[in-house]
Amino acid sequence: MISWLLRLRRPASTAENPAQADRSPPEKSGPDPAPPSASNASLTLSTNRPRPTLVTLPPEIHLLIAQYLIYPDALSLKHTNRHFYRLVDTGVRLKVEWLMERRLLHLECPNDQRCDLGSDLRFCRGSVKLLMRRRREHMECESRPGLGCLIYGTSTCPQARKLKTRVKKWWRGTRARDRTRWMLLLASLVPLFIGWAWMVWVMVFRPGPLPQ
Repeated sequence: MISWLLRLRRPASTAENPAQADRSPPEKSGPDPAPPSASNASLTLSTNRPRPTLVTLPPEIHLLIAQYLIYPDALSLKHTNRHFYRLVDTGVRLKVEWLMERRLLHLECPNDQRCDLGSDLRFCRGSVKLLMRRRREHMECESRPGLGCLIYGTSTCPQARKLKTRVKKWWRGTRARDRTRWMLLLASLVPLFIGWAWMVWVMVFRPGPLPQ
């Protein structure tokens, strides 16, 4: 009899306090989230990891890049360091393709009468640095109407329209005899400028006659 009464009171006690039944912890679904320390550590490793550069790429990719370069760009990459000097090929094929392209654009070639394709130094008239500098400074871009930019392949070249680049083009385009004439002309204008400045100073800053 007592056991039967206890069985009847157990569900009643549960019904009287429904809040206690609802306080049971909910069941978790899915994997547990990673602790914040682990996520911060992975973020720090990703930010501290050095980004790949051209030098850190494998040699196979260097060879693929060199195959798409024309002769001046391949020559510049070749003279970057010893690794690229041994890797990049600037042979006869690149030289001939570059000469044909310049002939089609009516541009000056390294040697109009005799092309020595044996080495880069003889092919560039003994000055490899001059060829790379002319391309780096866009000296041949927009040298004639409709030519555009030879570096980026655009219709206009913003670098060639700068005053500094125009002055360099004019100075390198003039011959040595013309440069001497310009230097003599500028030297003869110096005394005239000094005399004109002295006359202005006398007329403006010289005090007038003292009153009697």
